[in-house]
Amino acid sequence: MLTPLEILQKYWKHDAFRDLQEEIIASVLKGQDTFALLPTGGGKSITFQVPALIMDGICLVISPLVALMKDQVTNLQNLGIKAIALTGGIRQEEIIDLLDNCEFGNYKFLYLSPERLQNDWILERIKNLPINLIAIDEAHCVSQWGHDFRPSYLKISLLKNHFNKVPFLALTASATHRVKEDVIAQLKLDNPVVFTKSFARENLAYMVFTTEDKLHLMQQILTKNPQSSIIYVTNRKACTDISRHLESLGFSATYYHGGLSLKDKENHMNLWMNDKVQIMVATNAFGMGIDKPTVKTVIHLHIPPNLENYYQEAGRAGRNGEKAFAILLTNPSDIIHAESQFLSVLSDKAFLNLVFLKLCNYFQIAYGEGIDEKFSFNINHFCTKYSFSVLKVYNTLQFLDRQGIISLSQEFSEKITLQFIIPSKEVIRYMSLNEQDEEVILTILRTNPGVYESQTVINVTLIAKKSNTEEKKVLAILHKLHEKNIIELNAKNNDATLTFNEVREDDKTINRVSKYLEAQNKLKTEQLQAVLHYIKEEKKCKNKLLLSYFGETISTECGVCSFCISKNKTKTNFDLVSDKILGLLKIQDLNSRDIQKLSKHTKDDVIFVLQNLLENDAIVINSNNLYSIKNSLK
Repeated sequence: MLTPLEILQKYWKHDAFRDLQEEIIASVLKGQDTFALLPTGGGKSITFQVPALIMDGICLVISPLVALMKDQVTNLQNLGIKAIALTGGIRQEEIIDLLDNCEFGNYKFLYLSPERLQNDWILERIKNLPINLIAIDEAHCVSQWGHDFRPSYLKISLLKNHFNKVPFLALTASATHRVKEDVIAQLKLDNPVVFTKSFARENLAYMVFTTEDKLHLMQQILTKNPQSSIIYVTNRKACTDISRHLESLGFSATYYHGGLSLKDKENHMNLWMNDKVQIMVATNAFGMGIDKPTVKTVIHLHIPPNLENYYQEAGRAGRNGEKAFAILLTNPSDIIHAESQFLSVLSDKAFLNLVFLKLCNYFQIAYGEGIDEKFSFNINHFCTKYSFSVLKVYNTLQFLDRQGIISLSQEFSEKITLQFIIPSKEVIRYMSLNEQDEEVILTILRTNPGVYESQTVINVTLIAKKSNTEEKKVLAILHKLHEKNIIELNAKNNDATLTFNEVREDDKTINRVSKYLEAQNKLKTEQLQAVLHYIKEEKKCKNKLLLSYFGETISTECGVCSFCISKNKTKTNFDLVSDKILGLLKIQDLNSRDIQKLSKHTKDDVIFVLQNLLENDAIVINSNNLYSIKNSLK
């Protein structure tokens, strides 16, 4: 029998385990229930894949991340290891065949989502398998205090009744002490061995900068650190806009978000992974399974919703052990709008009830019916029909999906994008000659002002409503414009697929899960407040603040975060800075960026002195938005 290290060397070509991996594997091989908290980049999958290959039988891996399951199955198959994933969209007949293969085909890994355990017949089939280990990935989902709680995870504990001698391994990359204790209780782990790797990253400098011009500061950071970088933003439009902005400045950049086709995702990923481009601009759809050791800088341009996400995304920097930077850029308006941005789109019980009712009516599902019915679903059309906020509905549907009431495929990519490729005067000329198309074109131009500069997402339902036209006519006009080389059109037929997993029971359905909604809303509010505290707290080490959130207490400051650097800086003589700025302004009016450049002082020092000079009426801001010295002082 091969040892764990020999298995690691044989299949993964590594000469040594990372911290705690070997200890976790040893615990599992002894047959002990185990809880492991390995922060991002800790190599969680190795801790169940290695012991599963040593023991006879098959390892059951439960995970909510379909993309990650597929990725791991593909990687195992490429290593010559037999693995299967029961993901969504597989017909019952095919599932039966796959489970037969697991039972009789000497397979080593069976991946499935927790929702699959809701099917009693699948659970019965799993009972007949020679299970040697049950690994629960993203185990924080078991806890209602975890940042992605799924009630279906609570079903996992039922497996204890049938596999009471099989070790359970619960894995997560981010969990507070409260979440850890809850996971152990909910999974009914038997006297588990607990492994917790410190969240500390000694080579990673956490920086928070408040600036009026985030794009300029971003440019300075990326110029100073020209190595591989990631920039996180909160929406798809920002992905393309920031990527194009960086390219206009001479950087090499690409982007990644959930709306890209699989082919585009792979192409953009490969460009960045192979260092063909320096910068990846991405939403949080980017990151699962990403392990590029040479990332020097991770910049967040927008405030993240919680510190769990922030830690994981920031932690993609510096995995090679060299000094790296996790930078969060904010401006005063970010903080002002953060609560409304995140909390205003949370669904309460009344809205949850309303959306579910309208959803059933939209698909004409009668009371007491609907189970296992599947529909093509266009969220823009649905929201326009009922005058709902798209983002609020999307969050509501995600909640219903996590509760197992519906299943929602993640295909909410932009259906249509277009760009006008002829001058505006030629468009006006076309409209004068084709009056029947004029109202639709004018509506597109009014609704999407950037449509001449770049490919722009078009909500056809909204355009039809505003122009008092049928959707099919709008589409016909768009295709005609494309054929005449007036626009460049990209149309994708990729509506989401929505499946009802239960019979329609209206209030009864929603009453059952509303308690979870209230708890999740409370949690999200607390998490956002923790992020804002991390940003606004200016008298503590950022590393200590982050570790404290995850339950770690350290006595020493990191010495490399934005707080520690500012504390250790030589005290500025503001009188000298003031004299220098006044001297420059006596020669000419300047903006703050030029003042910083010419005075050779830091941005923070310059802004501080400018504010003092303004308050003391020594300078003014003129009609050109330039700082100018008062006439009486010239």
